[in-house]
Amino acid sequence: MIWLFLQNETSFFEQPLQVLHIAPEACFIHRFEKLHAKGYLTADLESPLAKVKMDVHAIPFEDNRFDVVFCNHVLEHVADDRKAMSELYRVLVPGGFAILQIPLFYPLPETTFEDPSITTPAAREKAFGQSDHVRLYGKDYADRLRSAGFTVNEIKYAEQLPQADVTKYALPLDEPVFYCIKPN
Repeated sequence: MIWLFLQNETSFFEQPLQVLHIAPEACFIHRFEKLHAKGYLTADLESPLAKVKMDVHAIPFEDNRFDVVFCNHVLEHVADDRKAMSELYRVLVPGGFAILQIPLFYPLPETTFEDPSITTPAAREKAFGQSDHVRLYGKDYADRLRSAGFTVNEIKYAEQLPQADVTKYALPLDEPVFYCIKPN
């Protein structure tokens, strides 16, 4: 779904960009490297796929560095997601965009559930849906991103595509694309 969204709704494939890809998905790395060459940086705290080892709470790049930031299925793992969101916003250029996906467990709670006293893998799985998650996002996720400064477009993109594409690519109808823009 992300590939189709980038292809159809953004200028991502039109010219080389400065791209920060946190927790890079293996299926994208070589394609994005080919397209954006030296402007494409992968980063992760632990993954051997990443070029740069970093903590999303303290991104080691200057302000306004990247045209695009990808950070998919990371924020539910970090201690302070609001700090991480602020860092993602900081390194994005004005007018740049970020795609910041998270897992959604339906029915969504109204507000994000966090409890730092829940620390065992079994208790985290029960409370947050996975043993290494530290929060369960609710309907307020887009508002949390807005509080970092982003303009957030929550786009149910699969619903806009032909049914043949939804079937062909097994796209989730209930997962919006969180397309976040740093205002100029």
